[in-house]
Amino acid sequence: MYPASTNSMKVDHRSSIPFYIQLKEILEARIAQGEWQPGDRLPSEQELCEQYEVSRTVVRQTLLEMESKGLIVKRRGKGSFVAHPKIHESLIQKLTGFYQDMVERGFTPVTKVLHHEIEPAKPQVASRLGLEAGTPVFNIERLRFVNDEPIVLVRTYLPYALCPGLAHVDLSNRSLYAVLEEQFGIVPAYGRRTIEAVAADEREAGLLSVNIGAPLIFLQSVSYLQDGTPIEYFHALHRGDRSRFEVSLVRVQEPNEIKIVVGQNQIELPESN
Repeated sequence: MYPASTNSMKVDHRSSIPFYIQLKEILEARIAQGEWQPGDRLPSEQELCEQYEVSRTVVRQTLLEMESKGLIVKRRGKGSFVAHPKIHESLIQKLTGFYQDMVERGFTPVTKVLHHEIEPAKPQVASRLGLEAGTPVFNIERLRFVNDEPIVLVRTYLPYALCPGLAHVDLSNRSLYAVLEEQFGIVPAYGRRTIEAVAADEREAGLLSVNIGAPLIFLQSVSYLQDGTPIEYFHALHRGDRSRFEVSLVRVQEPNEIKIVVGQNQIELPESN
């Protein structure tokens, strides 16, 4: 529990606890108690040095630790600012769409449709959907916002023959999965998703309001009907500074080995306690 007044706290110079850890705890408490809100500028390095009677080296180490935890962001020439909290997503462990996931978490997502066309499937897309190359597919690109901030850029491919009426559906501010179920009777039964880190290129950076080269979380997914028919392939770029994914782990112990299962991936480890 944090003390009542963190602003008056001092670094204990007689303590064996490193100064930067003490200072970090004080500043984190001030953020947690709401003294500084997301977007607020922290005192300058010199001001922190004077207020807490520590060296600039201690202050810089403190701010570096806080930045690595995602609590603050540094802006060149402007200082350090309280970071906006990351948006928790469960798209790795649950077969949901971004829109539904955000609504369940109490957010009001907004969708801007950038592209919604029918085109011949390229070989990579065709292979994901179990189609012949050149088969007509929907190519839908959407930019998803939360609290007026762009968070995800997603491109979705669906077989045209599966839901031709989708060509006339406005997907702005709607859940694609809800449209598929309610208007076309299509309900995904299971899927496979992969996740990796990538750097934003010029177009992605512009759309997502990040710097070129900023870290993005690249999510790929293929969804299937109960009979194994692929019905959707999408890849999405989530802002690394605003997204955090949740994953449930299941520990399955078998003779001579332990398997940790994450979705469809298995990491085999030697038996140990």
